[in-house]
Amino acid sequence: MHYFVTGAAGFIGSNLCDRLLQLGHRVTGFDNMSTGQHRFLEVSAPQPGFTLIRGDLYEDRAALTAAMAGADFVFHLAANADVRFGTSHPRRDLEQNTIVTWNVLEAMRANGIKSIGFSSTGSVYGEPNVHPTPEDGPFPVQTSLYGASKLASEGLLQAYAEGFGCQAYIFRFVSILGERYSHGHVFDFYRQLLDHPDHLHILGNGKQRKSYLYVQDCMDAILTAVAQPAKVAIYNLGTDEYCEVINSATWICERLGLSPRITYAGGERGWIGDSPFIFLDWSRIRSLGWAPKLTIRAAVERTVDYLSANQWLLEQRIG
Repeated sequence: MHYFVTGAAGFIGSNLCDRLLQLGHRVTGFDNMSTGQHRFLEVSAPQPGFTLIRGDLYEDRAALTAAMAGADFVFHLAANADVRFGTSHPRRDLEQNTIVTWNVLEAMRANGIKSIGFSSTGSVYGEPNVHPTPEDGPFPVQTSLYGASKLASEGLLQAYAEGFGCQAYIFRFVSILGERYSHGHVFDFYRQLLDHPDHLHILGNGKQRKSYLYVQDCMDAILTAVAQPAKVAIYNLGTDEYCEVINSATWICERLGLSPRITYAGGERGWIGDSPFIFLDWSRIRSLGWAPKLTIRAAVERTVDYLSANQWLLEQRIG
């Protein structure tokens, strides 16, 4: 198989490229390198079956279409994942998530490619009343521009599947942790503690309940799902666990051997669109035989270990 991966130099994308190449597939990666890292491709880049094309999914539609030629399957993982500051630049989610997804679908149509895997988010559920939240649960009002843009992208995929005979695999992730993790609360807490080991400030009241998934477990789930024939398949990817933000903060501090003073911004949300409780029902993907191998705590600890061994990533982001 020849796979085309957008966001190939990103956290999840680079891990997926590695896995696909390990399985003997050919991979063409496409990334504008705005947040991607060449170091994330140190495993994939030397392999003869891998090609990286630098281009912008929003600006370079012709280049995107040309780069996708000959692919059998598209994994669309590139996105603006800056949930916290969405209201500061509201057009960005529209452009980098929704319009870019349309560009990808049009490039697929021009090349006669019929299958796509899409990284959506548990944020599309807003603040649900049902926990754990199933894929077919009632949809509440959207609470973040990021979630709204991803939901709109899901709608495009489903419409293209109906109108043009595509296969669409939609993955609604909880937060993903692990090697090459480069944004999110573990990153933010680690960076704070690097700057001032005696003090950690937490947005909200620290009681927000979140679920997390280890990146290699995520890879297993994705590859399990796309092996099944489907017209439109929507899968929650999560675990049977959740934790409070203060729990993960405590695990991070313990892993680093620190006992900082902890302060809180207050309120049950860390920012606009921050759901106080994210916990997904993943029985649909479980029915295919998949289950996560790592606990949330183990995933947090592996992420801390990775950041400790790769402080160039924090220094680059700080700079």
